[in-house]
Amino acid sequence: MNRLSACLITFNEEENLQRVLDSVQGIADEVVVVDCGSKDRTQEIAQGHGAKLVIQEWTNFAEQKNIAAAAASNDWILSLDADEELSPELREALLEWKRKEPQFSVYEFARRTWYLGRWVWHTRWYPDYQRKLYRRDKTRFEVPEHATVKYEGQIGRLEGDLLHYTIRSFEEHASKVEGITTRQARYLYEEGQRNWRAAMWLATSWNWLNNYVLCLGFLDGYRGC
Repeated sequence: MNRLSACLITFNEEENLQRVLDSVQGIADEVVVVDCGSKDRTQEIAQGHGAKLVIQEWTNFAEQKNIAAAAASNDWILSLDADEELSPELREALLEWKRKEPQFSVYEFARRTWYLGRWVWHTRWYPDYQRKLYRRDKTRFEVPEHATVKYEGQIGRLEGDLLHYTIRSFEEHASKVEGITTRQARYLYEEGQRNWRAAMWLATSWNWLNNYVLCLGFLDGYRGC
């Protein structure tokens, strides 16, 4: 049977952490939580669940996730965010995967997002395949913002959805977008990518057309914008 370490990075996630930890119970042989100094009950919840807790000052998403994987006891890593949860179907798929010889070094599965009180089924938000299961000796996370497992070979796919509980209000959305765009702009600037004028002019209208019209976002109402 394939032994699996569930790895999470956290900061003030007491509202979410118990849910995701409950969902990996019986799936993960180990849970590793890398926390960057939470001020709420995040660390207490992690330890109460028997997780291996690592305190690490914040660097960026990719480095934090790689630190979590390095602290794991197993080579197979299930990398999750604190606001995610395994659906019953995905739990069954993972249990079946654990009993078989793996055919790939990286696996992906669909992520379904709960946004402003409802599941979003269209635009680029679904199925939004995420590479969340991988061998740490074959690949690692790269790109600081929205860290992604980089892998050039064939990728496997498991059935079932990863449930993502995200934005609860427009104010929260605005605050989150502001933080993401600031960090991404800083990263691109440091990488020498500084010619953004055309993108600034065209990005908003193109994203609306692509998401709301071409990707059928209108079927989700205003959430599909």
